[in-house]
Amino acid sequence: MLGPGLAWLTIFFVLPMFSLARSSLTDNGLKNYTDAFSAQRDIVGRTFLYAFACSVLCLVIGYPLAYFIATRGGMRKNLYLALVVLPFFTTYLIRTISWVVLLRNDGPVVHLVSSLHLTGVFRTVGLVGGDGQFFGRAPAVIGALTYNFLPFMVLPIYVSLEKIDRGLLEAGPDLYATGVRTFRKVTLPLSLPGVFGGSLLTFIPASGDFVNATLLGSERTKMIGNIIERNFLKPALRPESSALSFVLMAVILIGVLVYARLLGTEELV
Repeated sequence: MLGPGLAWLTIFFVLPMFSLARSSLTDNGLKNYTDAFSAQRDIVGRTFLYAFACSVLCLVIGYPLAYFIATRGGMRKNLYLALVVLPFFTTYLIRTISWVVLLRNDGPVVHLVSSLHLTGVFRTVGLVGGDGQFFGRAPAVIGALTYNFLPFMVLPIYVSLEKIDRGLLEAGPDLYATGVRTFRKVTLPLSLPGVFGGSLLTFIPASGDFVNATLLGSERTKMIGNIIERNFLKPALRPESSALSFVLMAVILIGVLVYARLLGTEELV
């Protein structure tokens, strides 16, 4: 019964990875890796900073939302979950273009901020540039990433919260624990598998994304995905692009292992 799955992984994962590894060692061998990392060091750091910021924002927004649906949703749980996944009924590209429409220089967000005389405040906190525009800045890219990947954080956390035995939560007040203490000692630890899964589902695709940075960013907000997408089909730059892809995967893998270790992998099975 494992045959179809193994065949699928072999054809569409193992073989492409082998081809990519061989391409990354073409011409200069391992020097492709050192050259790729040294040449794109700033972009590598920026990519993981954006992905980390996106994951944190998704967690800050998504956990309360998932908690509300799981504990207060009642008969409307399915409706709330449908609203969470509703953006997926449109394509990823259209969802990102909607942010372009909202944040463009003559768009409704810029007009609203200007009419409320909040441009100075937004400029002070770095949300807009000196010209009062959102485009070409990190907050626009991170905001779009957060919007696009928020459901990937909400749904795993909701599943973890939904599986918690309500008897454990009801025991908290019986043992003279406050609601905050019950949440900190019972609810949060038991929901960590969802937090872990949601963080991976958010951080990993955000690290490899290039659409948001292309449509909403500038040369100052380029991510690794932009470099790979731009250079991979150029034969002269393909080895370095392949090496950069492996650097991206290696850093993500190390980060995931460290993150799992910090949360305690034995508790996340």
